[in-house]
Amino acid sequence: MCLEAGRLLDAFVDHELGPGESADLQAHLGSCGACRQLLADRESLGRLVRQLPYYPASDQLRAKMLRLSTGPRFNRSLVAWAAVLALAVSLGGSVEVVRFARARHVVEATASVADEVVGAHVRALRDAHLFDVRSSDQHTVKPWFLGKLDFSPPVDDLSSIGFSLIGGRLDHVAGQPVAALVYQRRLHPINVYIWPAADGTAASDTRTIRGFQVRHWIRNSMSFWAVSDLNDAELGELVRALQR
Repeated sequence: MCLEAGRLLDAFVDHELGPGESADLQAHLGSCGACRQLLADRESLGRLVRQLPYYPASDQLRAKMLRLSTGPRFNRSLVAWAAVLALAVSLGGSVEVVRFARARHVVEATASVADEVVGAHVRALRDAHLFDVRSSDQHTVKPWFLGKLDFSPPVDDLSSIGFSLIGGRLDHVAGQPVAALVYQRRLHPINVYIWPAADGTAASDTRTIRGFQVRHWIRNSMSFWAVSDLNDAELGELVRALQR
């Protein structure tokens, strides 16, 4: 169906499909993220092309083209290729604009989610609500999430490298329910937030926000965010262990 949808997208964007085909395509788009993204790209490109500056031909150019069209040396194919080249240059510029817009969106989305992750970490500390389930046993913590989320978060025991699993809880980040695993290094709690990787953020990120170290990565189609007041080197050790 994706191949057929790709064939119909241009006609769909231009409102040229019949009611039946349009309804079938809309039903497919409702269940296919890849085709929705392709549609968004087509619509974005269309908007950018319509926003390109229009330069009307001057009277001198019009007169010159008229003389060429009536002269013996007029080459229609050459003019046609010139028009194609001009269109290609315009579209090429639009594609670059689309790429820039996407990159900017990723940067902004990553920064926004990072702020929300730190906010969730601070709330958990402030409200003394680090746990919904308190246990150092990964086989107790992982099953606790069953039926509470529409995904199963990986839960790793890192006690052998000095990071004790002490529990987990449900939390909300970026408007969606997420799994929060809580590890501890000495007196430093570490929240590791996990949810399916479909939020448009960068594949990896490292930053400091309000004195908290923040690390982000994607593994097996899951988005991970670790945040703590632990120093960057030790937090990096935990991250490397979770990335394996």
